[in-house]
Amino acid sequence: MKFNIRGENIEVTGAIKDYVEKKISKLERYFDTPPASDVHVNLSVYNDEQRIEVTIPMPNLLLRGEVQHIDLYAAIDLVVDKLERQIRKHKTKINRKARQNGAPKHAFAKMEKESLNNQHDEDEFKIVRTKRFNLKPMDPEEAILQMDMLGHEFFVFTNDKSGESNVVYRRKDGKYGLIEPNV
Repeated sequence: MKFNIRGENIEVTGAIKDYVEKKISKLERYFDTPPASDVHVNLSVYNDEQRIEVTIPMPNLLLRGEVQHIDLYAAIDLVVDKLERQIRKHKTKINRKARQNGAPKHAFAKMEKESLNNQHDEDEFKIVRTKRFNLKPMDPEEAILQMDMLGHEFFVFTNDKSGESNVVYRRKDGKYGLIEPNV
């Protein structure tokens, strides 16, 4: 971790800097490989209240904590506790998603069971409805807005720049994807 420590209305002494770095470096134990991100620390004093703000931007997570206290060293300890809770919460969430998706051995058993069911249910692939509509030329952002207004998971449109049919879709992570044909 690279530390960027600033002070407002306070001089950041070597002792304060060492204490901040020592305490925040303890967060590395929660990661398999230590994060290579910058740690932004703002120390400030207003009306005898010590405030510390810590921001650690990471690829899939933004850790941020802010604490006010009469004692600066106590504020540093409290903000580290807050960041630890955020890390634990994030790791719990990731582990819960992994358990919900199932372990690989269960996934293969589930796939085998589904393939047996598909052999018996050939009617599953029967087309029950056909829709026809004109593809309006638009950019992908407008297509996403149209998709959201309709409440659909995907939207087919003609790209106004390339003139080709494209598809925008909502991914499982809540973000959006664009499918373009290879020419």
